[in-house]
Amino acid sequence: MKKLITAAVLALSLGTLAYAEPAKDAAAPQATPAVTAPVQATAPAATTSPVAAQAATPAAPAKAGGLKANPMVTIPIFLIIIAATMGVVVWSAKQTKSASDFYTAGGGITGTQNGWAIAGDYMSAASFLGISGIISLYGYDGFMYSVGWLVAYITVLLIVAEPCRNAGKYTLGDILSFRTEPKPVRAVCALSVVAVSTFYLTAQMVGAGKLMQLLLGIPYKTAIVGVGILMVGYVVFGGMTATTWVQIIKAGLLMTGAALLSVLVGLKSGMNPFQFFNDIATSPNVIEHVQKVVLKDPIAVAGFDYGQRFLEPGLFLKNPLDQISLGMALVLGTAGMPHILMRFFTVPTAQAARKSVIVAMFIIGSFYILTTLLGFGAAIHVTPQAIMKVDKGGNMAAMMLAQQLGGDIHPFIGDLLLAFLCAVAFATILAVVSGLVLAASAAIAHDIYVNVIKDGHADQHEQVKAARITSFVVGACGIIIGIAAEKQNVAHLVALAFAVAASGNLPVVVLSLFWKKFNTAGVIAGLVTGTIVSISLVMVSPNMTYPKKVAADAQKVVVVLEKKQAEGAMLNEKELKDLDKARKDFEANKDGKSILGLDAPLFSLKNPGVVSIPLGFIVAILATLAFPSRRAEEMFDELYVRQNTGIGMAKAIDH
Repeated sequence: MKKLITAAVLALSLGTLAYAEPAKDAAAPQATPAVTAPVQATAPAATTSPVAAQAATPAAPAKAGGLKANPMVTIPIFLIIIAATMGVVVWSAKQTKSASDFYTAGGGITGTQNGWAIAGDYMSAASFLGISGIISLYGYDGFMYSVGWLVAYITVLLIVAEPCRNAGKYTLGDILSFRTEPKPVRAVCALSVVAVSTFYLTAQMVGAGKLMQLLLGIPYKTAIVGVGILMVGYVVFGGMTATTWVQIIKAGLLMTGAALLSVLVGLKSGMNPFQFFNDIATSPNVIEHVQKVVLKDPIAVAGFDYGQRFLEPGLFLKNPLDQISLGMALVLGTAGMPHILMRFFTVPTAQAARKSVIVAMFIIGSFYILTTLLGFGAAIHVTPQAIMKVDKGGNMAAMMLAQQLGGDIHPFIGDLLLAFLCAVAFATILAVVSGLVLAASAAIAHDIYVNVIKDGHADQHEQVKAARITSFVVGACGIIIGIAAEKQNVAHLVALAFAVAASGNLPVVVLSLFWKKFNTAGVIAGLVTGTIVSISLVMVSPNMTYPKKVAADAQKVVVVLEKKQAEGAMLNEKELKDLDKARKDFEANKDGKSILGLDAPLFSLKNPGVVSIPLGFIVAILATLAFPSRRAEEMFDELYVRQNTGIGMAKAIDH
């Protein structure tokens, strides 16, 4: 473990040269819809290195040409995972009799169990597939996602874990409506929760569809429908108890798989972190990928170290302000994620809530170190070229690495390791999706139906029935969205969900718990502003595809290669293919517009957090001051006592 930590520290040290004086402009990699990047990229000042000389010649072809699972190995493991989790659902269904059982497992989950469940809820498809994929294609910048999501739990531990557990009941709306006008606050809060859950759910469904496609060789759409049916079954019949235990089981399996694969990566470099990063910087395939795919240099710039550039920030997040914005969204967004907040209602005491966060931090921290190694390991041993042939977003990088390294030992070991990781990742997605569906359905059923429509007058049977119906509807919507978002990279979709949570949910949660004057106007203004602004900024940001930018990038390639031809030089086979592709890309995109009809981004950052988070706080504060409420101030003392003592919480039920 010391060597793993050393490797992570080394990655940070290699990135300290970030954002040196630009030496040249580089076109952004927007040729594919799976992963987009900002409009303009700048490479740091050229450095002299023997490695750079390798970039002048074509890299060796990628070792792996595709990804194919052995059905004789994969299907049995897949069926075992399904059978085990469905057994949990059957057992849980017998325990789920009241609304408290359905939403919070009766508050009978221990701190350690909840810590593993939080980790299981958090270590999602975006972590295992998306982050390792971004690291394998863009290097250091993908590491920022890992660090951000790890540090985020310090915010959760210090600010929201204990107060939310003591002040709430089932949902975020319970906390926010305690000393405000309940009906409008619950309604707006439910809309925000559904928006956040939708972005996160989309990411998970994309990963689920691709994994099912790999596991069983069935069409993507059919895979999404199958995953959706299982997801709905978990939530509708098992509720929070089933979701919790499925998350615990899959967290243990995922940690086992990631650790095993990381050991195989380390053995390839002799368990030497310095050798590991040297292998990255000197890899001909990585050098070619950075030069031609990321920086769009048809001909290598003399003296420029493309391999070292892979280990420095700025290939994916090209703007330093974008890095800060991403960090803000990840660190603060976790504390506003509804399915994470909901987990603190499942423990019997505030002490258990704090313990669960600490347990989760250790598990999650270890996992993200391993994920970083998997991403870089895939870049070395699978190659970015082979990864992009299978999936342009890089989502299958970890799976390809498992098959590659296991196959180096024995072909059957490769098939077995791939099948195990696919099945575990599939269980991961089902567990996370179940938590999201539960959070979204709770917001609709408990906040909207029970407390707004029925004015709180609904018996236990009616509440559980409403929860199950809404869970079914939310699951069906998740299936539709998953089919529509097939080509998206799962990691930046999740980052968007965190930006919305950080901009809309977090400001009102913090102010509601700790500011005496905070009231209904502040809650509604903060939620609406934070949610709408963050989503709007993303829709006009470089995250979207801009055809004219794609055409401009292609035109640069055409100009450089045609100039080389005009000077009498012969183009090699690869350059001829690049020229032909660039001409086609130019013709196909020269007159196109983005989904909102724009030629170029109106907002230059990929992550809106640096603007939307402060704006969410400011608007909430100004609205509170503009429309003061004596009732909200008078009830603060009661809320303060509840959040610090837990008085008024329902007694836990043992499970």
